[in-house]
Amino acid sequence: VQVAIRENVLGKNAMSEGAETSVLYVRFKAAANEMKPVMEEIETRSSRNEYAQILADCHTLYCEQRLSLVKGIVHQRINDYAKKEPLASLTRSGCAYLMQVCQLEHQLFDHFFPTSSAETSSLAPLVDPLCTLLYDTLRPKLIHEAELDLLCELVDILKSEVLEEQLIRRGESVAGLRPTVLRILADVHERLTFRAQTHVRDEIANFLPLAEDLDYPAKLERAVVSAAGNEVADNSDAFETLYPPLEKTLSCLSKLYRCLDPSIFTGLAQDSVGVCSMSIQRASKLIAKKSSQMDGQLFLIKHLLILREQIAPFDIEFAVTYKELDFSHLLEHLRRILRGQASLFDWSKSTSLARTFSPRVLESQVDAKKELEKNLKTTCEEFIMSVTKLAVEPMLSFVTKVTAVKLALSSAGREQSPESDNFKPLKNQAFATPEKLAELMEKVDRAIAQDLPVVVSKMTLYLQNPSTRSILFKPI
Repeated sequence: VQVAIRENVLGKNAMSEGAETSVLYVRFKAAANEMKPVMEEIETRSSRNEYAQILADCHTLYCEQRLSLVKGIVHQRINDYAKKEPLASLTRSGCAYLMQVCQLEHQLFDHFFPTSSAETSSLAPLVDPLCTLLYDTLRPKLIHEAELDLLCELVDILKSEVLEEQLIRRGESVAGLRPTVLRILADVHERLTFRAQTHVRDEIANFLPLAEDLDYPAKLERAVVSAAGNEVADNSDAFETLYPPLEKTLSCLSKLYRCLDPSIFTGLAQDSVGVCSMSIQRASKLIAKKSSQMDGQLFLIKHLLILREQIAPFDIEFAVTYKELDFSHLLEHLRRILRGQASLFDWSKSTSLARTFSPRVLESQVDAKKELEKNLKTTCEEFIMSVTKLAVEPMLSFVTKVTAVKLALSSAGREQSPESDNFKPLKNQAFATPEKLAELMEKVDRAIAQDLPVVVSKMTLYLQNPSTRSILFKPI
């Protein structure tokens, strides 16, 4: 067999799969028939230590000899895949090829050792080095991969296709491949987590908006016009009108949810929701300066509502507890020691050395979802107040003045007689004359007739859901 392989290598020809099977397996199966009676005899006596040792030596020798033949061919085949195929395809092809090799080797091992072949660990000295060839080929490519989509695809291939389907279907003959696949998957998870953290930091937390990113309400108005032109409703249009950090947060979390361990995903989700919320609030302030206060508020309400709605399906806890050591009390202890009020070596008192230098453990809990709810509630209240003020401002100031007069009258009534000069009824106040009241009512009517419809149309532009608009408008 070595001669046949050497001739192939010298001829610079890649051995075809058919020739490979013939040279590596058929000849060995024929040779196994001569060895079988001896091997069976040893196996029947393996309950005795001497024969168990001989059998183990035979297994080891067999694996060494097979490895010397197969290793070069497997290495060559995996290298060929690596040169021709992209990473996802290479992972798929490499695993499929190794499974095939494992199965053939297991069948051949069974010819030599019919009884003890059930112990798959006997083949480990042969299978493990072959699996390492694939691992060593994939790892350098994995640790340089920056695409989140591709890393998620690799998790899907390794987890769903290889581990949960093919390895189970092919049974014990390919069980030796499982540890290597798990090792590759762990590396992909590690790389994916790192790239996700980098993505959250660069694309969401440190996002620098361009003028077109803050072009509200014009961005929404253009979307309405284009939607009116398109007869078919397209969900992608809805995402195009979103502020980029929100769109990137939702896209990133939806990709990672199925790919990462729940505890790791929870940590990433907590971070990304927190920084996304802060990024939206910063943008809202810039829009308020550029367009109007109302645009800033509606922009914030729209985006926080979408963020809250989209993270709801994730079955995770958004609260995280931080622990830190507090040494602030040490300064006071040291001052007292220096003033001679406490001793450094008095172990009986609370100011002893051990207690003096023991830090306090402070715990604080941050809940990204609760913070989001709180910001949303505050912004909604501010919006309701600003719109109410816009419509009935003159009436509000009138009510305030009336309240002040009533207070003055009640205090004047207690201290002086009603005939006193300080007692001046409401109808005699300058701000409460019929003319002033008529003017006030006219202003309020005009505001309700002219300004409120503008607010309603702006709300419709930002908040597509009628029930959301009614909840927000009802208090107004």
